[in-house]
Amino acid sequence: MSDPRYESFMGLGPKRIAHWEHWSNPDAETYLAGIDYYAHPRLCRQRMNELYPQLELAVPEADDPKSRPEEQADHGKGRWGDSYREHWQQEKASCRFRTREEMLSFSPLEQGDFTGWNIVEDGDYSSEEVIYERYRREFPAEWGDTAPAGSAVAAVGFYNTLFMWPLLVFGYENFLSICLEPEFDRIMEEFAEINRRVFRAFARLPVNFVVCHDDIVLSTGPACSPAWMHKQVFPRYEEFWSMQKEAGKEIIFMADGCMDAFVDDVMACGARGIISEPFTDYKSIARRYENCFIAGEGDNRVLMRNDAEEIRAMVAAMAETGRMSGGYMMCIGNHIPFDIPPEAVKLYLDLSTELATR
Repeated sequence: MSDPRYESFMGLGPKRIAHWEHWSNPDAETYLAGIDYYAHPRLCRQRMNELYPQLELAVPEADDPKSRPEEQADHGKGRWGDSYREHWQQEKASCRFRTREEMLSFSPLEQGDFTGWNIVEDGDYSSEEVIYERYRREFPAEWGDTAPAGSAVAAVGFYNTLFMWPLLVFGYENFLSICLEPEFDRIMEEFAEINRRVFRAFARLPVNFVVCHDDIVLSTGPACSPAWMHKQVFPRYEEFWSMQKEAGKEIIFMADGCMDAFVDDVMACGARGIISEPFTDYKSIARRYENCFIAGEGDNRVLMRNDAEEIRAMVAAMAETGRMSGGYMMCIGNHIPFDIPPEAVKLYLDLSTELATR
């Protein structure tokens, strides 16, 4: 049976426009499934997958009750889904170095092992083999070295494609304060060398797709100048992604914010397409790149207002873009978090079923 997500990634235009949703709304799950998410998380997810298989939500192995957010002790670092955070990434990063000189003398290669650094992709990067073994364990042994044909599940993701490395290691403000210094060239090259190990390892994995994340833009546009990006980032994207292309894998690029300024650069580096946020002009991408993969046009601010006519208009506009590109997927690009009204989530999903066809 064909996989609509695979067909979408490859721009093959399945009749029903598929979904890729960033999902963390327990109350919506309780509302949609009719089963208390916290009392019965496994049963709730199983029912969700019966009712909304397009979401492909992961099912917990056990049905042990979860503590409710109001019962959790530390509410000081923000909530994500069904729980409160244990740390702030930027708080950790900002305390990691005492001086500017310490930052500029830091050696990513000498550090090598970033286990416990809270950089999202924590782990040991001291060698390609160590990296390969860590990621290979995520896939069935029986796959060997070859991904199942036509499978979107055969995919690996990497959060720190390059830009995120210095941002998470130094902290956002620290990174911006040193990124133009001559010494920073060496630091970026060392992060790039770490990622050469990562992408050589990925080229050996039994996957069809590599999802590369880097928040190179803000909601208003580029975080750093195009000149800086063309010096430090884009040539290395092209290098890393060419390894995957030569191994028969496709690149999906993911970034928060407005990607308009860098769409052409990312596509020129070898991406199959882009998933971003609703600040990006997706119809423009669909016009310029025939049947490329695109997702993220839906806006959670519309869902938050919970106005039925506004939600219908949004879904209709998304479906229109979907008919422009065989690679389009329905996606609330800025997430479906815990505070979106469950009724609005249901209406979005129901209207997608009604309207999102080619």
